[in-house]
Amino acid sequence: MSTTTRNTNSILFDLIALTKPRVNFLIIFTAIVGMLLAQDYNLDYHLMFYASIGIYLAASAAAVINHIVDQKIDAIMDRTKSRPLIKGKVTTNHAIYFSLFISALSTYILFEYVNTITTILTLFSIIVYSIIYSVYLKNLTSQNIVIGGIAGAMPPLLGWTAVTNGVSELPLLLFLIIFLWTPPHFWALAVYKQEDYSKANVPMLPVTHGADFTRLHIFLYSILLFCITLFPYLLNLVSYIYLISVLILGGKFIYDSYDLYLTKNERKAFELFKYSISYLALLFAALLADHYILML
Repeated sequence: MSTTTRNTNSILFDLIALTKPRVNFLIIFTAIVGMLLAQDYNLDYHLMFYASIGIYLAASAAAVINHIVDQKIDAIMDRTKSRPLIKGKVTTNHAIYFSLFISALSTYILFEYVNTITTILTLFSIIVYSIIYSVYLKNLTSQNIVIGGIAGAMPPLLGWTAVTNGVSELPLLLFLIIFLWTPPHFWALAVYKQEDYSKANVPMLPVTHGADFTRLHIFLYSILLFCITLFPYLLNLVSYIYLISVLILGGKFIYDSYDLYLTKNERKAFELFKYSISYLALLFAALLADHYILML
């Protein structure tokens, strides 16, 4: 393999790293669940393919813009100082061109092959995350992740609108579930990495109000999240399969949050952060299982 080929492959790998592929896996999974919940067994694979690609590219573009905006912070924090832009593996200009290209490609695909409402909502998500959150809120208020969570909560709604060209109760509830899941998810990481955020002068809740205050709010949010996850069942939108899953998954989330509040163990904050990812993935998998078992 020539040096030029190796360099090209390396640059492509680093550009892909800027898109946060591991985070995007959960994003696109919840979007696909939204698409599947809006259909029966007669799936529109053609539409789902284009919608998935469009949403994935949009999330990737927002992630790249976040990397561009956060360079000063990332260079200070231990958790992020090895990212491609900080290491000089990718130039800022290349990252900007790349984000603009995949944003434009996402918009074209969604507008041309999906529908207008999904295109508009996806663009709104990019703006909220990459501009409103990354440029302004992240360094302005301790409630940054609460407001910025609007963008992260959009995927199941986008998946639903891609198929139905409209909105109904279930996708709005799924939006609300992820919106309420986001603060305790990120606050758990912020408690674990409090010194890192403090060093970078990022006003995350543990930095501005202390770890004890944050642990309390993680616990309170876990209770609120549990209550909201019951609504799909209470409104007869799902069956007992989803309910059992919610009781088990949500019960553990509340227990672990309360345990973190009592023990004040930083390691448990990281464990809760990791569990919260599994929690969301399993919750949406339960929705999917419930949906298709009901159709048997």
